[in-house]
Amino acid sequence: MKILVVNGPNLNLLGTREPEIYGTVSMEELKGMIAGRALQIGAEVEFFQSNQEGEIIDFIHRYRDADGMIINPAALTHTSFAIRDAISAVDMTAVEVHLSNIHSREEFRRISLIAPVCIGQISGFGIGSYFLGLEALVNHLGKGNTPGVGNV
Repeated sequence: MKILVVNGPNLNLLGTREPEIYGTVSMEELKGMIAGRALQIGAEVEFFQSNQEGEIIDFIHRYRDADGMIINPAALTHTSFAIRDAISAVDMTAVEVHLSNIHSREEFRRISLIAPVCIGQISGFGIGSYFLGLEALVNHLGKGNTPGVGNV
């Protein structure tokens, strides 16, 4: 099972940017942790991070045959109709994740243009949001069960 892990703007600074909000784990460390967990549950992951909206869209198009996607669009969550349309265009099962709880932050961060084209959204658990998203997605794709119910 092939899962994309897509990260948007400024997530390349993970571990150093506002650690009180986003934590101290770097993107490279997080990638290793996610890849390890993915192997344990029978998935293979392909990572991508960009500060450019168009590059994210191109990546989604290029890997449209993947089984599913975990996406943290970062600030593009609130502004990108184009990423929303890209996910819809490739008809890929996706889970939106965020490190912080976007619903408890500034008003403008509480709106997600991406969530309506995803099977779910997980936010507020720090790097744990990625692992919860991965397990829910793999469970959903592989077993057809409700996320959180099953053997994953």
